[in-house]
Amino acid sequence: MHIKQLKVRPTKNAVKNPCHPALVAMLGCWAAHGDVMSSGKCATAAEDLYQCMRTVPAGRRIPKPSINYQLAKLQKVLK
Repeated sequence: MHIKQLKVRPTKNAVKNPCHPALVAMLGCWAAHGDVMSSGKCATAAEDLYQCMRTVPAGRRIPKPSINYQLAKLQKVLK
């Protein structure tokens, strides 16, 4: 099937997370030491992640049109 007027938008870039290095450090510490409660050796990594998450503003979600909206637009083109 070929539709001349159908446009496909390129995918958006991934959102940059400023706390990603702190999360990786904590997960690596958990994997290396098995301290999933962060009470021993991983306490500093957990505290760093906690402080990072407290300082980063919450991102706003952009509402995306539902699939039914997209199908309705496509149906108009196909008629």
